[in-house]
Amino acid sequence: MERTGTASRTEKFSQLLDQLSEELAFTIPGEDTGLLAINRCLMDMEDAAQPDDPAQLSAGLRDARQWIDLTLDGSAKFSEETITNLNAWHPWMMRLIDAWQHGEAMPAIPSQWGEAATTTPPPAPSVPASTIQAAPSAEEKSITLNLQDDGELLREFHGESVELLQSIEEGLIVLEGNPTDADTINSIFRAFHTFKGGAGFLHLGAMQDLAHDLESLLASARRGELSISSGIVDLILAGADALKHFTREIGAQLNGTGAGSPIVVPTSALMQRLQAALRGELPPAPPVAAPEPSPTFTPAHAVQTDEPAEIDQQADEEKPSNTLASRAAHPPAKRATSTPATPGGPAATETSTGFVKLDTLKLDHLVDLVGELVIAQSMVVQNPEVQKLTSRTLDRCLRQLSRTTAELQRNAMSLRMVPVRGAFQKMSRLVRDLAAQQQKQIQLLLEGEDTELDRNIVEKLSDPLVHMVRNSVDHGLEGPAERMAAGKLSLGTIVLSASHQRGGICIRIRDDGRGLDASRILAKARERGLIAPDEEPETSRIYEMIFMPGFSTAEKVTDLSGRGVGMDVVRRNIENLRGKIEIDSVPGEGTTFTIILPLTLAIIDGLLVGVGDDRYIIPTLSVRESFRARPGMVSTIQEHGEVVSVRGRQTPVLRLGPYLGRPSRAVKPEDGIMVVVESGDSCRALLVDELIGKQEVVIKSLGQSFQNQHLLAGAAVLGDGSVGLIFDVDSLVRFSERGHGTPAKLARQAT
Repeated sequence: MERTGTASRTEKFSQLLDQLSEELAFTIPGEDTGLLAINRCLMDMEDAAQPDDPAQLSAGLRDARQWIDLTLDGSAKFSEETITNLNAWHPWMMRLIDAWQHGEAMPAIPSQWGEAATTTPPPAPSVPASTIQAAPSAEEKSITLNLQDDGELLREFHGESVELLQSIEEGLIVLEGNPTDADTINSIFRAFHTFKGGAGFLHLGAMQDLAHDLESLLASARRGELSISSGIVDLILAGADALKHFTREIGAQLNGTGAGSPIVVPTSALMQRLQAALRGELPPAPPVAAPEPSPTFTPAHAVQTDEPAEIDQQADEEKPSNTLASRAAHPPAKRATSTPATPGGPAATETSTGFVKLDTLKLDHLVDLVGELVIAQSMVVQNPEVQKLTSRTLDRCLRQLSRTTAELQRNAMSLRMVPVRGAFQKMSRLVRDLAAQQQKQIQLLLEGEDTELDRNIVEKLSDPLVHMVRNSVDHGLEGPAERMAAGKLSLGTIVLSASHQRGGICIRIRDDGRGLDASRILAKARERGLIAPDEEPETSRIYEMIFMPGFSTAEKVTDLSGRGVGMDVVRRNIENLRGKIEIDSVPGEGTTFTIILPLTLAIIDGLLVGVGDDRYIIPTLSVRESFRARPGMVSTIQEHGEVVSVRGRQTPVLRLGPYLGRPSRAVKPEDGIMVVVESGDSCRALLVDELIGKQEVVIKSLGQSFQNQHLLAGAAVLGDGSVGLIFDVDSLVRFSERGHGTPAKLARQAT
């Protein structure tokens, strides 16, 4: 090892020992003060250690680990012997690091550390002595939270547990594809170890015991005594699911639901299976039930924030309970990236800047205040009284204010941007369990996981993704026999990708399955009376019928589908996010669902247009082009209204003034401006009086009075203090010119 590398490592050890010294100063026999902090320092030192480090260092860390583990696994309070050993161990460790740094002889391990430190551990049997426990009783253990005294600690524990369990699940999916990956095994082991330490510190005995057994299973794998198989992965995932259940209940009580009531999660049978696995006797999994995705938890620092948009109650009631499946042989989920995801992820990487956790309510409030600041700045700059002033100094100051405000706004919005990785990686577990339940061979490829999106959108995107991935597994991909009969590989593929396009984010769910059968969809729609018997719609419109409420082509109702409550919920949730969804399918080759979403729900880039004395905002994401019509470009088609020829395509015209019931100056088409907007494969030319400009606006809700309308997506305060209404372009494209009353009434109410 190079000298510079040694100097850097010894410096890190010295810093950690300094932190440890501060914590040791406050330790008291029979108390737990500093226990978790000392455990964390020790874990950081274990992380920094390398296989070629001096033997004395490895032995010293092993001894300290024994003392801390005995404390965590026991009363979770310091004993006098442990404190004595740690106080003797710390200066010896400082001398060892100093000797290592200067190339001097290493100090010997003191004999007064006690039996636990000096006794050489016996060769590890098939079941480590520390893991042999009495079989759990039939009566399940319960947990009662002390919210009054430990409220803040429980919030921290809840937030950390959510992250640890998510990293464990992601790591297990990776481990299933590469069972000998030592780094992943170590990461999962350390996650369970940290979880156990926190549970023990807060006297959450049932969680501590389960985490201890799971940790022991991973420890056996680390020592090479246990081979990681699909059955072992299933068992660990079942343990992680049980811990998630505990964690979810803790979060609910922190939010005031069922506070003070005992938390009981069945773990006895699971712990018996874990004990049997440690003895090399892996029992069969329990009976199979249809799987559901892992629950989405709210971190501790966000337990008081608004919950993500939920799918309607009927859809929720259709979800089956989750039990791990006895899997048929199929490849695990994969990522189309060069670096596999491991527990901890990029957020766990050490950097010079570090990370700070904060309450998301405070973050959202900051973003709102910055939005108000942007509005106030625009009102000052565009104030007629200010614009009359001719001072160059004032003009320079206002330009500087505009630049600083814009930069502040960009930085504030970036605080809410998070990668879609978390939402995507949850699908890996979902596909794995669904493939097992349906006995299909499926691989999931993830692309563009680092694409960033507003945190609120990522949270609300989870449910639509679950439904669409389940739809691809159940309806899209064939079974192995059917695929081979069609000349395909028995292994089906689902590709989940994300990328930035047209100022927003594009998410695609693509499979190489049987594709959509347009004739079957059309027949089912006619059977249910969704369209007229003699109507012959375009293929794209036929595909969109799968989003109609109650529509399903399934021959029978299963645990996964057949009730027609999924895809209509998907579209409704996507539209609530101001997004749109498109379908492209080739029979026999597969189907692609494309979701187009804005980057944020707080700010949009809009085109400001004028209609009479009113001003409206059209999201530029939906604007294809704008132009001034020449005489003769607009014609009238009987029973279809006006159309304008745009690049050889006849595009319907919508005169916004008459449509909204507002006075308009553009009597003739050539008197105004045509703004061509698009939604999916459909377009419409909006006739407005003038184009005022393009600007970013802060979206404001219209309130409860307008919650059931779809014409307006919101409102924005403009630079002069007036209000501009933001159009929902999808609704404008879909609405016909019949029934002017409803849009006109809405416009009058809003203005």
